[in-house]
Amino acid sequence: MPDVTVFRNVLRNGFDQTDLPWVPWAEPGRVGVEYVVLWGPDPAEDEDSASLLLRFPPGAHGDFHEHLGHELMLVLDGTLDHSDGRRFHRGDLVVEEPGTRHQMSSAEGCTVLAVRARPAASRTPEAGEITTGVGAGTPAA
Repeated sequence: MPDVTVFRNVLRNGFDQTDLPWVPWAEPGRVGVEYVVLWGPDPAEDEDSASLLLRFPPGAHGDFHEHLGHELMLVLDGTLDHSDGRRFHRGDLVVEEPGTRHQMSSAEGCTVLAVRARPAASRTPEAGEITTGVGAGTPAA
């Protein structure tokens, strides 16, 4: 019988979730982001989807990337900043289509549930793809 994993009360303050097995995201361009894998790609099962809890301390950011499949992001706590200048708050559900290009960051800190149908591919932003100003993503380091 398959395993069932339960994370209780994930809507509590994201930075108080010290009982979860957070791991630093050690890929280029992902400064300060931590994650917990809920499920990941399984080549043996021909499965590309993945689900993660992501934790962005204040000032953290992901890399600039393109989605090869749909992605769903639910902001559980704090504020998530999109590189196009939009800002998402606790309770916001964002669904991005394949081909979407962006960089996510958090000036204030946040915790996000992210579900990807397929992996994302790291990209170099083109002119105008990263907006500067309030709520804008921080360009990749």
